[in-house]
Amino acid sequence: MTDRTPVLSVRGLSVRFLMPGGRRIAAVTDAQFDVAAGECLALIGESGCGKSVLASALLGLLPANAQAAGEARLGDLNVIAAGERTLARTVRGRLIGLVPQSPAAHLTPVRTVRSQLEETLGALTDARGRTALRSAAEAAAERAAFPTGHLDRHPHELSGGLAQRAATALALVGDAPLLLADEPTTGLDRDLVDHTVDELRRHVDSGHRALLVITHDLVAAERIADRVAVMYAGRIVELTDAETFFGSPGPRHPYSRGLLRALPDRAFTPIPGMPPELGDLPEGCAFASRCERATHACTALPSMTGGVACHHPHMTEDFRA
Repeated sequence: MTDRTPVLSVRGLSVRFLMPGGRRIAAVTDAQFDVAAGECLALIGESGCGKSVLASALLGLLPANAQAAGEARLGDLNVIAAGERTLARTVRGRLIGLVPQSPAAHLTPVRTVRSQLEETLGALTDARGRTALRSAAEAAAERAAFPTGHLDRHPHELSGGLAQRAATALALVGDAPLLLADEPTTGLDRDLVDHTVDELRRHVDSGHRALLVITHDLVAAERIADRVAVMYAGRIVELTDAETFFGSPGPRHPYSRGLLRALPDRAFTPIPGMPPELGDLPEGCAFASRCERATHACTALPSMTGGVACHHPHMTEDFRA
């Protein structure tokens, strides 16, 4: 049973990029959400909406021209305000385990999987000595369903699925309470996508980990998520449970419904127009220029009410009808 105490609690998280000439780009604005142990939250939206910037902020990996404000708490620690020493020694690996977008690129190409696991174990656990590290590496591989017979292989000798399992094994080494998977299905065929999300889900269903999946793949999100947060132009515009979002009556924000209509097994109807530039956002609803429901009221920024930030949300209509 899910413990509703948040593992991660995000409040008012904003990220701005300072560009040449003093121009500022609002990549993330006032993000607020929680993720509990035993739960998966999928943060979805089109490419460029700010999802991966938010992930980088949680890990303290923003570029030098970025300014982050607000809170992202893991227990008593606000990682947004933490210094590099704390981020390196306490957050990365120990509090947040990262499952990267491109596992093969994330792994060191000239070293075996075993040596990378042993190095990570030496940094994040009490395992010491050749025998102890070897045994711990094999146990870590088994937890991620990585065959121990392949531990002495280099990343280029692994299939896409095995590279994904190796990256997952590294993410699990520190027994972090939060797993952060940033676009974990990008570039994978559908069978491997299903396998990847099922493996990630397995590590959450134990009940003591939370999972934040950042993805534009709605098929994968439907398979893995308990709740869904929809991001558009740097803002979370809808936050609801996955059963409601993907089922009946469906999401309430017009953008969320547009995303689902664009899926091949639905109406396959693309959303008209293009998202606004993050450096030139309107004062009101950023989706208004693409929305069939927009009125003059949408020139004012909508607040998040009842899990949706929209002046004219869908209420009771069955989205499947």
